[in-house]
Amino acid sequence: MAALLDALPGLAAALPHAPLGRWPSPLEPTRLYGRTVWLKREDLSADGYAGNKIRPLEIVFGAALAAGKRRIWATGAYGSNHALATVVQAPRAGLAPAALLWPQPASATARANLIATVSTGAEVELLRSIAAFPFAAAWKARRDARDWVMPPGAATPLGALGHASAALELAAQARALGEDPGAIVLPCGSTCTTVGLLVGTALARALGAGFLRRLPRIHAVRVTPWPVTSALRMARMAVATARLLRSLGGPRLGLTVRSALARLTVDGSYLGAGYGRPTPEGVQAIAELAPAGLLLDSTYSGKAAAYLEEHLGTLRGPVVFWATKSALPLPATDRARVAALPGRVRAWLEAP
Repeated sequence: MAALLDALPGLAAALPHAPLGRWPSPLEPTRLYGRTVWLKREDLSADGYAGNKIRPLEIVFGAALAAGKRRIWATGAYGSNHALATVVQAPRAGLAPAALLWPQPASATARANLIATVSTGAEVELLRSIAAFPFAAAWKARRDARDWVMPPGAATPLGALGHASAALELAAQARALGEDPGAIVLPCGSTCTTVGLLVGTALARALGAGFLRRLPRIHAVRVTPWPVTSALRMARMAVATARLLRSLGGPRLGLTVRSALARLTVDGSYLGAGYGRPTPEGVQAIAELAPAGLLLDSTYSGKAAAYLEEHLGTLRGPVVFWATKSALPLPATDRARVAALPGRVRAWLEAP
């Protein structure tokens, strides 16, 4: 939130937030696949657990506290990065952590995340099916007025403002490097990061803070299927986010669905067999980028890195790769809590 509030200090009263991150996250020019790529190190964005989920959590936690909430529920699949970030970071903001999760395909990444989430001691409810999620989430929200239930990834216009702040950060870092980026490549799951970057890059230009020569094209690599990652859905959410910003005292951006779609590329060819299912290209990218100090995962960032490798030669200008997976060690495993999980969940953890 720091960059957004520095640029628009009048928002502070209207947009409470809980400081969690270490901003700005680094922007590191690195040689990848025979070309210099700017790594936006969201993977180093906070203590305890980092990644791209920290930015929306700062704003949502702030809104929850301002509304008198005491417990925050993350929602997502068993291996959700958003859920893990929530249960690690919520106590730092003074909120009780909780997670409502549904099954997903087993993978090393997902298993490690679930074990870490459970090991924190947060309240975790593990559903039998995603079909039960809407009813369970509605019940949690109604059961106790002090509970706040987030949608998956905190993907709302409010949460997207956190990533608009990231775009302002990037604008300042690009100015220091002397050139505007031509493309930003990132994995696209709940869509919050993609939407925030669409809005934030337009905001930077409107404020004269950056991207004056060109606005970067956003390359969103699907890791969840359509319609969640529909380009039209994201463009509409970007417009809603710009309207929210305006209502809070920010500038009018003139962002439209058409103008958002004009600089958004959504590619679903790296999704593979579906959400959470590793692909050979993604696994290869994880191994290839490890020497550069990047910790990628098979659900999200590995698939985006595979896209980067194949398309880098055709992307215009400096290319930014958004490193979304926390690079920090996961919370220590609490074997007793893991052993107490329902048998069906333990079977999922032990599946080949």
